[in-house]
Amino acid sequence: MQAHAIAAAGLATATARFEASARRTAVEPLADLAGEAAERIGAELAVKANVSVLKTADDMTGALLDILA
Repeated sequence: MQAHAIAAAGLATATARFEASARRTAVEPLADLAGEAAERIGAELAVKANVSVLKTADDMTGALLDILA
């Protein structure tokens, strides 16, 4: 199902954003602390949204299989 692929790609992107922000903060802790914190919060919300999409797609697939059974 395409929703799974889209959500998986979104998870990968959000995880990469979070890791890049953490890496930048580790290199220069005081350079843009507020901006990096906001970036990590945004990445965390993106992960949660994509997990929600995956759960909903799984529920929909399960419901469809129940109907067809």
